[in-house]
Amino acid sequence: MRAPPRLYALAAAAALALAGTALVPAATATAASAPATTAAPAAAGPAGAPSQRLAPEAAPPKLRASGNKLVDETGATRRLLGVNRSGGEFMCVQGRGIFDGPVDDASVKAIADWKVNTVRIPLNEECWLGLSHINPAYGGANYIAAVKALVARLEAHGITPVVELHWTHGRYTGGDNHCPDTEYATCQKPMPDAQYTPAFWTSVARTFGNDQAVVFDLFNEPFPDRATSDLTAAWKCWRDGGSCPGIDFPVAGMQTLLNAVRATGAKNLVLIPGVAYSNDLRQWLTYKPNDPAGNLAAAWHGYNFNTCASESCFDQQLAPVIAQVPFVAGEIGENTCSHGYIDRVMAWLDAKGASYLGWTWNTWDCSSGPSLISDYNGTPTNFGVGLRDHLKGMQ
Repeated sequence: MRAPPRLYALAAAAALALAGTALVPAATATAASAPATTAAPAAAGPAGAPSQRLAPEAAPPKLRASGNKLVDETGATRRLLGVNRSGGEFMCVQGRGIFDGPVDDASVKAIADWKVNTVRIPLNEECWLGLSHINPAYGGANYIAAVKALVARLEAHGITPVVELHWTHGRYTGGDNHCPDTEYATCQKPMPDAQYTPAFWTSVARTFGNDQAVVFDLFNEPFPDRATSDLTAAWKCWRDGGSCPGIDFPVAGMQTLLNAVRATGAKNLVLIPGVAYSNDLRQWLTYKPNDPAGNLAAAWHGYNFNTCASESCFDQQLAPVIAQVPFVAGEIGENTCSHGYIDRVMAWLDAKGASYLGWTWNTWDCSSGPSLISDYNGTPTNFGVGLRDHLKGMQ
């Protein structure tokens, strides 16, 4: 999700305050994970098929791709149905904490009470790697420990954790730039950077590679197509990285990041998004990275303000991908403070047996976020009512 402008304003201010700091890993922190802080957003087959298990169980499944479905250890078809839990991508780099709002057991139980079986956790590569401009209280060992603790709490409630890379390093001044005055990971960039992102995924894979219940989402919303009008070049950049047209820094492509994960021995399910902020998957199958583990799914993001936001577009652009590989709508949402759009998206994805996660389980304004809840007890906004009632109705 592209964060509201006020998030980028705060992020830019934080980045300017850090100007001139050397980008080297900070000393390893020894304190326990920093306490969660509550803050206003700085930003920001078909349902019911007999073989599907939609409700959380004692432990989340070890997922693998089988044809165009996700299956568990027994071979039963699974779907990822749930929410995003934003905060880990921006709080740390702004020096305000690690998560936005509570992530204790009570808050996780409130998520589970919506009959959620999956939570996606956006992360920041500079905070995970503990670069020296990050406050050590919120970076490096402390940041990793906090993420691991949240993953453990989710799993204790039978929820699949999706760890996802949201904000990355690299100064970008091209089309759709969001923080052109800094190289720091204070906003979305069009592609991952070759300098730090492979190291991030190597570390994440080593951290969670022995737990195949954890899903890896390689990069939030690529948009190399905003840096160049040559769509073929954009998709080649997406897969292969290197020196990409219109992008100021060396890029790590999806193949490089996947290789970094698999080189650790991790066989976890990996989600790979498309271009145009993950809304365009038309050439995903053509440029699909090679995976020796054979455990990939396509990731798509859908909002009412995206280009592909109608059933006719879904039929034309998404259905061919869904027919061949597992499909996860990692973010669905709308800026109407209602749920008419996501109702239609969920109905279409249900009919295809695909997965989806609502953006976002944070107490922001439902139009600028958009936010599913008004408090961390799980009281839904008018937008959140649609997702909550739909998930509960599927049990």
